[in-house]
Amino acid sequence: MTYKELIVEILQRAKEPLTSEQIWARACELGLDKKLSSLGKTPTATIGAVIYTHIKRKENQFIFASKRPTTFWLKTREHELTRLKINNVLMNIKIKQEKNQFCERDLHPLLVKYLDENPNFNLRCKTIYHEKSKKAVSGKDKWNYPDIVGVYFPYEDYQKETLNLLHNINQNHYKFFSFELKISLDFSNLKESYFQAVSNSSWANEGYLVVFQEIDDEVLSELRRLNQIFGIGVIKLESDILSSKILLSSRQKDLDIQTLDMLLDKNPNFKHFIQDINKQIKAGIDTKIVANFDDILSDEDMQKYLKEKHIEEQ
Repeated sequence: MTYKELIVEILQRAKEPLTSEQIWARACELGLDKKLSSLGKTPTATIGAVIYTHIKRKENQFIFASKRPTTFWLKTREHELTRLKINNVLMNIKIKQEKNQFCERDLHPLLVKYLDENPNFNLRCKTIYHEKSKKAVSGKDKWNYPDIVGVYFPYEDYQKETLNLLHNINQNHYKFFSFELKISLDFSNLKESYFQAVSNSSWANEGYLVVFQEIDDEVLSELRRLNQIFGIGVIKLESDILSSKILLSSRQKDLDIQTLDMLLDKNPNFKHFIQDINKQIKAGIDTKIVANFDDILSDEDMQKYLKEKHIEEQ
């Protein structure tokens, strides 16, 4: 088998355009690498060279599907590109996702540190492990549980006399937050991710969708439109938390007690979160209780963590 034959066979099987690296990876998965008459030291470079040569000679067997990243497709399947809605932006995001060596939950310590240190939040947070929730009929509890919940205690922002006054007139400034975290966001997962955040933040005063990778301008424009209707905020999380920012502010609302009570019943993490809040409120402003909130990593420990999880490289 020649490299050209290998490329054609892979692209005939492919459901979307591929980079030269992806073509070689698929070939190895199928065992086609063992059928090559001559392997060479740099197969991916050879694949790229073969395709470029044929395109330059205008043999019309291969075409470029996108340039950033460079992906390839068969000329005979060119009509499928429109139907597949493949464009440079979506392909770029897809390649980035494939290169990720970390999962969404690996980003939790980074978000927790940001929410603790950012003066717009100043929250104590807790990760909610969905898998620990009570089992229900398939689909019944879908999108009920946020990734991270947070609480704002006003103790550091007001004088003691002010806090006592608020207590005496039955007013408080405790606020509850819900966060849905995504590594990346594009039009393929935008609506599902956003309404997941809408659903699992219904109990809280404020809800946010948090995104780690860059957000395309058109996607951000759609997020603005949805924000005006549903009020879910958007945070752009960075490996350097000082560079993280609120892109869209959330709309504050009253607590949904019925949903909050349901979450208490079904998820032990959420129940412990509310129990710790009750203990702190009962103890008052002069006593700091030992609560099971997520730990806040020091700057040094955070840098080590980001390197270990390959997050800092993004």
